[in-house]
Amino acid sequence: MFRRHKLRYLPFIFVLAALVVFPLVARAMNYPVQPGDTLWLIARRFGTSVDALKSSNNLSSDIIYPGQNLYIPDGAVANTPDYTPLKKQIEDYLAGQPGTYGVYFKDLISGQSFGINADTPLPAASTVKLPAVLFINHLVAQGNLDWQQKLTYNSATDYQGGSGILQFSVKDGDKLTLRTLTTLAITTSDNIAYNMLRNFVDKGSIASFMRSLGGQTVFPDGQNLSTARDMATYVQAALDFAKVNPDGRRLLDDMANGIYNEGIPLKIPDGVTVAHKEGFIWGSPADAGAVFGSRPFIVTVLSQGVEDPDKGFANIATITKMMYDYQENLARN
Repeated sequence: MFRRHKLRYLPFIFVLAALVVFPLVARAMNYPVQPGDTLWLIARRFGTSVDALKSSNNLSSDIIYPGQNLYIPDGAVANTPDYTPLKKQIEDYLAGQPGTYGVYFKDLISGQSFGINADTPLPAASTVKLPAVLFINHLVAQGNLDWQQKLTYNSATDYQGGSGILQFSVKDGDKLTLRTLTTLAITTSDNIAYNMLRNFVDKGSIASFMRSLGGQTVFPDGQNLSTARDMATYVQAALDFAKVNPDGRRLLDDMANGIYNEGIPLKIPDGVTVAHKEGFIWGSPADAGAVFGSRPFIVTVLSQGVEDPDKGFANIATITKMMYDYQENLARN
């Protein structure tokens, strides 16, 4: 089926180093300054002092700027937030909503996480395109594939209506590069592009890759089911890949500039980068991604039994906004 969409093109300007998950151990580390950061906020976040930060970084004033890397001295530990109130807020909200929701949250500063029905198998819909495209990226990075390699469209095996633009233009025998197909699979959620990629590398190979990343519910009995926890694992894997490979940064850029934005990004303020992959089959809106506000986080939401898709995506947006507001409050206090 066709889905309405709202264009939300965002400048992909966040510093890649901000994707690092800061472990809760007492050791030195580098921290990339985020918009809105001050030395006082950073000192509080890592349990150190402004004077210690200034001394460790040879700063003569309190002036810092986004993108600047600060050395966090030995002994500093990222503060461990209490996410119990946030989890309860989301649980209370979902208690009044029809259908089943699987939710997973991960703070990208402390590594703290929580889930609600996080291990319940639910329809992955088009969120499954994220680990599939990430697999292609890994194969290219390993030298096993080339972005300019072309695949030939075969309507007998590759055609599918619904999302995407290829259904209106591609013909049997047409050749498309891996780069084009992976871009379309993420930015327009193109079903034909995904089918061509999946048929080329084999669904079983994609499944093995997903398991290698830590996925537990991977195409059970051949069904496109996953869990909120597993989807968060794949988002984290995309962030980790982007830290070491330029192709990974391009993948995140595609995720930040897709045409479907009814879920995670809908209620996030303009100017805040959101890299995500949305999915939908009837009754099961889904979304998985990362929100790069003052305190970045991963959020994944899968669902089932949601008769009103607009309401389902609105619920995903509301849940994400709760997380965003909680994170922004932590960054300020």
